[in-house]
Amino acid sequence: MDVSRNMARIAVDALEDKKAQDVTIIDISNVSVIADYFIIANGTNRNQVQSMADNVEEKLGKAGFTPKQIEGYQTAGWILLDFRDVIVHIFSEEDRAFYDLERIWGDGIKVTKEDLVHEDLS
Repeated sequence: MDVSRNMARIAVDALEDKKAQDVTIIDISNVSVIADYFIIANGTNRNQVQSMADNVEEKLGKAGFTPKQIEGYQTAGWILLDFRDVIVHIFSEEDRAFYDLERIWGDGIKVTKEDLVHEDLS
């Protein structure tokens, strides 16, 4: 999970570079086989949401990771960037409240950005 932890850290940094709001990291490795981490954030408008997605894709791309799939970019209400082990969800404020992924994935473990740099996190 070291690679996915590093990917998650890069993604969070990229989101924070673009002033993402309420960045939440959920370790879902023990509750799902689809990924190790979900990262959820929101922006205040369509341009910011798209800019955050662009920055995540660029930063992870520079680190050697390419997305398996990107959905929702044009409408920018909910952009999903699937990097296999790390899935980034970037929402508008309204759509984030509506879909409430934190509640749906409540069996996962919320972690902090600082947790991602510590090797002893399991």
